[in-house]
Amino acid sequence: MSTANSKLPTENLKRCIWPGTDELYMKYHDDEWGKEVHDDKILFEFLVLESAQAGLSWITILRRRNGYRKAFVDFDVHKVAAFTDEDVERLMQDTGIIRNRLKILAAINNAKLFIGVQKEFGSFDKYLYSFMPDGKPINNFSGLVPASTPISDAISKDMKKRGFKFFGTTICYAHMQATGMVNDHLPDCSFK
Repeated sequence: MSTANSKLPTENLKRCIWPGTDELYMKYHDDEWGKEVHDDKILFEFLVLESAQAGLSWITILRRRNGYRKAFVDFDVHKVAAFTDEDVERLMQDTGIIRNRLKILAAINNAKLFIGVQKEFGSFDKYLYSFMPDGKPINNFSGLVPASTPISDAISKDMKKRGFKFFGTTICYAHMQATGMVNDHLPDCSFK
């Protein structure tokens, strides 16, 4: 994903403060964060990554993103849903990801449930946007960036009821930001 702004010299552009000076963080901020995503494959990728992030910093996961891409077969939801106990043990030895058994098992469990949601709603994207006002993303731009909202509360509550793991309201809101369901770039950010 890229934006017109990402092709400009970034030294003259303003960005949100949170990426700091880390090149990877700045690239993620500039090219992905807050940009609308409607592709179920990418939504599944962020579901896996955000769930892995629980209790850790996002930069820790971003630095392992390629490791996750390899370990979780390019985020092919059907292949991940078919992972076996042997795959779990293989992943527990994979230094390219966070080797947390509960998070690995959650990714497999969530893949199966993700497929179920796709069957029920036609796509995971349609499911998520069924919670959004008028089925549209929210441009916040208020300068106030919450950790959760009533919408993330509702989505995470419904997903928990469906059996999803590691997807509480704060993780859900981070997923919403990552996939552009909500755009929380600061008002003076050049990348909003």
